[in-house]
Amino acid sequence: MRAPGRIGAARAVKRLRARDPELAATRRACRTALVMPALFALCTQVFHSHVMASYAAFASFSMLLLVEFTGPMMQRLRAQLSLTAAWGVLICLGTVVAHPPWAAVVSTVVVGFLVLFGGVVSSVLAGASTALLLAFILPVTTPAPLAQLPERLAGAGLAAAAAALAICLLWPRPAGDPVAPPAARVCRAAALQLRTEAAHLDGGPQAPGVPLCGVAAERTEAAAEDLRHAFEATPYRPAGLSATSRALVRLVDELTWLRGILDDTADYGDHVPRPDPAARAARRAAADVLDEAAVLLGDLRADTAGLRSSAAALRSALDHMEERSTTRLPAVRPGTVTEVYGFLTSLDLSFRAHELGFAVLQIAANVQQAAAAEQRSWAERLLGLEPDDPTAPLAAAAARARAHLERHSMWLHNSVRGAIGLGIAVALAGATSVQHSFWVLLGTLSVLRSNALNTGQSAVRAVMGTVVGSVVGAGLLRLIGHHGTVLWFLLPLAILLAGIAPAVISFAAGQAAFTITLVVLFNIDQNPDWHIVLLRIEDIALGCGVSVLVALFFWPRGASAAVDHALADAYTESARYLTSTVEYAVGSAAGPVGPGQALRAGREAAAAARRLDDAFRNYLAERGSKQMPLADMTTLVTGVVGLRLAADAVLSLWRHADGRFPGADRDEARRTLLAATTRVTDWFGYLGATVEHGAALPAPVEHDPALAGRLADTIFRALHDDQEQDAATAVRLIWTRDHLDAARRLQPSLAAAVAGHADARPAAGGTGRTPPHSSG
Repeated sequence: MRAPGRIGAARAVKRLRARDPELAATRRACRTALVMPALFALCTQVFHSHVMASYAAFASFSMLLLVEFTGPMMQRLRAQLSLTAAWGVLICLGTVVAHPPWAAVVSTVVVGFLVLFGGVVSSVLAGASTALLLAFILPVTTPAPLAQLPERLAGAGLAAAAAALAICLLWPRPAGDPVAPPAARVCRAAALQLRTEAAHLDGGPQAPGVPLCGVAAERTEAAAEDLRHAFEATPYRPAGLSATSRALVRLVDELTWLRGILDDTADYGDHVPRPDPAARAARRAAADVLDEAAVLLGDLRADTAGLRSSAAALRSALDHMEERSTTRLPAVRPGTVTEVYGFLTSLDLSFRAHELGFAVLQIAANVQQAAAAEQRSWAERLLGLEPDDPTAPLAAAAARARAHLERHSMWLHNSVRGAIGLGIAVALAGATSVQHSFWVLLGTLSVLRSNALNTGQSAVRAVMGTVVGSVVGAGLLRLIGHHGTVLWFLLPLAILLAGIAPAVISFAAGQAAFTITLVVLFNIDQNPDWHIVLLRIEDIALGCGVSVLVALFFWPRGASAAVDHALADAYTESARYLTSTVEYAVGSAAGPVGPGQALRAGREAAAAARRLDDAFRNYLAERGSKQMPLADMTTLVTGVVGLRLAADAVLSLWRHADGRFPGADRDEARRTLLAATTRVTDWFGYLGATVEHGAALPAPVEHDPALAGRLADTIFRALHDDQEQDAATAVRLIWTRDHLDAARRLQPSLAAAVAGHADARPAAGGTGRTPPHSSG
């Protein structure tokens, strides 16, 4: 029988791993708990400089706990060097402008805006924004003569050197992304499944049987499940916001989507028709692409030429298969219903190869983007240069910043809100003559770093945590009395708790632990005074109140609300794009439709997808509670890709068609397909309204066998016609219906992802946005 203490410790470790899966917060907290007290002791006991001690303590706290850079070790050290240089510049600036008070307020607003808005340029700047703000807040709220500047810089420099050593030697962060290895295993398993199924369709005595195909499918399913579990256990905090990480986040759902396509095999009974040889070649070409993607996922810094070459071969195979399927009809035209349906079944197998080919090409593009992002130079990472962007890094950063200098930009809103809040806090701290204006700024910063919609809740939690931390700190000082040496032993424990508590316990617990850390830090080497500790509640409460007031006044929209709006917009535009491509294929009620409308809709859908990517990046960067788990939010973001790919496929199918379906059969096919399109795209409009407004979401659209039957009758008549162009166009109609059905099959997983999100907000009834209709 195990001892109760051992059982309790095991439960604590299990809880820690559940709340901090990769132990990222624990790693940062442990480093800080070792380095920060050591630096504070060195500066106070050896150098006898409390100024150096303060700056060394807060700089190490900032560089080790508030930010963690990704990539190879040399990239991380370059990032730390850049952060050190930025700290030096901001300390000098903050020291110079601390007098007079108006200069401190104006400079705080300007610097706060530039630092916060700079996050739009790159994920590196977005993840380091809080650390950079602390570098300026510390000197600007503690006015001192310029003679103190060398000591301040020495303390920060000492902390930077210690942080660099800690990053290299103390529990180094894994260089690779934890999602990449399981994603590579899914690619290899799916490639094996495709080759096995292609060999089975070849037939012959040596062909693998159905049981072997089932084993290959089970391996793919198991690998996909392992990938999903690895993804859900991976913390994507500000340290994991790089372009590489975002591409791999999207890859998870794209591979899940590919698995769904592979599993969605029609039941043809005992007599599976042999598909066009071009369809089998397309499957093998897709397998080659997946193998190359797996190799690149194993080393994202490797050459991408193999993946590019195999992707080009797959595109060629898909074009060849499409040409054979739509222009090369059977040598003997089917004359009976059974023969017609046999031909349609072979078309279905070709379509499934066409569908998975598009999915594999999207996966290849994402893996290639991840590799290109990983292979950027440090300057390109810092300035946020997108992979394969020919623009110079500085020009690209300036263009991205200019794009968000408009009144609807969420980055602009939050940057102005934060800058104004910090400026008001500096002004109030000076006007009220509080003893420690630095504490006021900490209270403001601690709340503004979370989203504006939750600021009221965060402020209450911050004040509660501060009160609890102050009371606990005062109690400790009361118990310690004049035995101040005990505080040296308590400091590492307090820092460790302050680093772990926000991730493992709660935001309020983190505030309490941080307050206890400051209480201990400010009373070391002093006469402990618990009365002064209680007075700090007033200062921090004032800072929290400022942040609430500013957040309510300046555009109360956080990253969660912004990504909801971007999702709704992306689904609306992508659904309109799909409607436009179908109208281009079959015409509208008013007559034939040219490609211009579909191309414009495609550009608008692509622009909406880019806005969604920006909002999703800020959503990942945002601190504080999330309304939806990352896995569900990623499913919704990736669903936009699936919807746009269905539209891309329909447009590609019809752009090279020689004509349209003639006569009464065309009118019947047009009415049938447009009705089906409206049913499918309207649902995506309701999905957007649910995400953004909480409107009721209808059940996913069910499969309509009557539609398939009516189109099959149209094909039957076309195959008896003497005009080969009519039959080829009829084949395109069948594939258009299949692409619509592929979009429909996205709906159940999207509905499951949005269910918890919709339950978390009040129902909006009929107040949501109107879904898009076939009129576009």
